[in-house]
Amino acid sequence: MKSDYQYTLDFAVRDYECDMQGIVNNSVYQNYLEHARHEFLKSREVDFAELTQQGIHLVVVRAELDYKQSLASGDQFFVGINFEIQGKIRFVFHQDIIRADGKLAVRAKVTGTSLNPKGRPFVAPDLQKLL
Repeated sequence: MKSDYQYTLDFAVRDYECDMQGIVNNSVYQNYLEHARHEFLKSREVDFAELTQQGIHLVVVRAELDYKQSLASGDQFFVGINFEIQGKIRFVFHQDIIRADGKLAVRAKVTGTSLNPKGRPFVAPDLQKLL
């Protein structure tokens, strides 16, 4: 199953990430997804901080999340990522959160762009090496 993705990152749910119902709060899934995207970039030698110093900002312009199954305290899971470039100004992270039992917890499509020093959108050349 992990072989379906360009990149995967393992996680475990921590107690403080759960709400009063004992399941992961819906906002926490965004943190899992973002952390996995940053680790994916680092694994492909795309330096987020260096891009920022060059005046290039990677920004999320849209996040679509479909919640399928809940995670609870102590659950083991992974985030799988597939990356694509769409046109001249957008890139997309297709991300799944998969529980240890193999069930899909969240399916996400996170669309971003790069902003040049003048604030104009484009796809930064460094992102080409993610393909």
